[in-house]
Amino acid sequence: MPLELGLWRREMLSKEYLDTARTILRAAQTMTDQHVASQLKALAEDYERRAEKAAHADAAKALARSAARECEALS
Repeated sequence: MPLELGLWRREMLSKEYLDTARTILRAAQTMTDQHVASQLKALAEDYERRAEKAAHADAAKALARSAARECEALS
């Protein structure tokens, strides 16, 4: 897998998690069974946390790449 494609896939992970969370939440809102709805809402919250973690990881990696390029430019 080319490096750019691998990087793009990692950066898209947070969006995919967030899209999944929204889909699950929409399904939960249509449920008449409150037990199932609450389980789906908990699952959606888990995916939202995963999206947030992936976004933070993406930002940290981008910052590290930027810092590495800046150090190389100064050398």
